[in-house]
Amino acid sequence: MGPMADGSSPAPTIDLVPAMAEIDKGSWDALTQRADRPSYPFAKWDFLEVLERSAAVRPETGWGPRHLVVKRGAEMVGVMPLYLKAHSRGEFVFDHGWADAYDRAGGRYYPKFLAGIPFTPATGPRLHAATADAERLLIEGAAQATDQLGLSSLHITFPVPEEVERLRAAGYLIRTGTQYRFEDEGFGDWDGFLSALASRKRKGLRKERAAIAEAGIEIEWITGSGITEDVLDHFWTFYQDTGARKWGTPYLTRSFFSMIAEVMADEILFVFAKRAGQAIAGAMNFIGGDTLYGRYWGCTEHVPFLHFEVCYYQAIDFALQHGLRFVDAGAQGEHKIARGYRPVTTYSAHYLPNPSFREAVERFLDAERREVQDAISYLSDFTPFKKTEGP
Repeated sequence: MGPMADGSSPAPTIDLVPAMAEIDKGSWDALTQRADRPSYPFAKWDFLEVLERSAAVRPETGWGPRHLVVKRGAEMVGVMPLYLKAHSRGEFVFDHGWADAYDRAGGRYYPKFLAGIPFTPATGPRLHAATADAERLLIEGAAQATDQLGLSSLHITFPVPEEVERLRAAGYLIRTGTQYRFEDEGFGDWDGFLSALASRKRKGLRKERAAIAEAGIEIEWITGSGITEDVLDHFWTFYQDTGARKWGTPYLTRSFFSMIAEVMADEILFVFAKRAGQAIAGAMNFIGGDTLYGRYWGCTEHVPFLHFEVCYYQAIDFALQHGLRFVDAGAQGEHKIARGYRPVTTYSAHYLPNPSFREAVERFLDAERREVQDAISYLSDFTPFKKTEGP
């Protein structure tokens, strides 16, 4: 895209880079893994580069990397993971209805821009900048690139709330959604968490966990050097089962798991369920600075309550033992509420150049935001925690 004159020296440049391998790792991570905020593993150069090198993310799968890089002279001062998308799969902010409406009106919705983490509905920073000015250039540069390429839209998915307000001020439309998240409210350990629950709910959780032990199932946590190719082979079997049922074709490749374990093993937690020494289910989590991110799950044998144990209870237990404040259990799932995960608001920001289309979407989002807020207020009454008395 070239230089952008803003009166300062040296003049900033903004470029679209088609591969993480063409971006300096140290410069990227200096911006995405800043010391003033908790580590967010999915923005790391290693994670994004492995997605590309393992062939999960490439133009042939509908994900064309166009990472936004802002420089002043030779110094990289801002970056944003950005993709030219040929569809809306793997995003978890659903705009298929928007695409249909745009196409029916005579437009061409795809390709579009998506600024986010492929296949990862986990809230985290999206505007990685050294200064407020560099962040402004990211926001404006992404919109300018959308205009220059004649695209229908730009979508920034799962940004953190403080970014949302700046994107709103820059004219982006804001969309809300709902996910379910555990927060350590001073529980200390699993027993402390249980003591915060209403009696009937506490008994229910204990019953579910006891059923797993009575079924002869043992749980194993695997991280770091314990992640072997044998572990990855087992998990690949689990992942394929879930991926085939949910998406038809799994998003990730077998090589992704080996490659990511080579470079991020200490930030990965596998939870395996075993019976008679044989792994029958597993979940893959990523360990952030203050959050455990639950990502993938699968099984080869159905056991009642096993999904809850492996994905939700073990995640809470691990987080409490390791000083992590949150567990982000991924998209959807009202059943998480009864297991101690509260409903929270998620966000996305949307730049729509066509005025008529923008106006129609804005009306839709105004109504949708009210519905989301009402739903969260309603669902919050069904958490398992003891009710506090009002004044």
